[in-house]
Amino acid sequence: MQTHELKPKHKSKYRMIVGRGGKKGTYSGRGGKGQTARSGRKLAPVIRELIKRYPKLRGYRRQQMPKLTKVVSLDWLEKNYKDGDTVDLKHEAKILANGKLTKKLTIQNVKVSAAAKAAIEKAGGTIK
Repeated sequence: MQTHELKPKHKSKYRMIVGRGGKKGTYSGRGGKGQTARSGRKLAPVIRELIKRYPKLRGYRRQQMPKLTKVVSLDWLEKNYKDGDTVDLKHEAKILANGKLTKKLTIQNVKVSAAAKAAIEKAGGTIK
């Protein structure tokens, strides 16, 4: 027996060649156009994309915003309170010296700037 007379013990499996026209149809077994129809295509798993995107979602590991202080001016106090009233604002607020105050007001549990404090005391009011 010569080497050119050797034959394989098992017949090789038929390998279908696709993507070259022929009898497999218009797409040759590869579906439609695009990334999935090309050779060597690799799509990332969908779950991986979701995991990568998760930290970017709004509110994730987000620092809480500090409490915002509401600014109240002396003009606002002049307009909204009568002479001798007590000002006790429930929310976080600070009185600033914008405008003029002519009424005697008692201020409680509110932050007051130095200039506003001077204006309130000049008008005859008190700060507790």
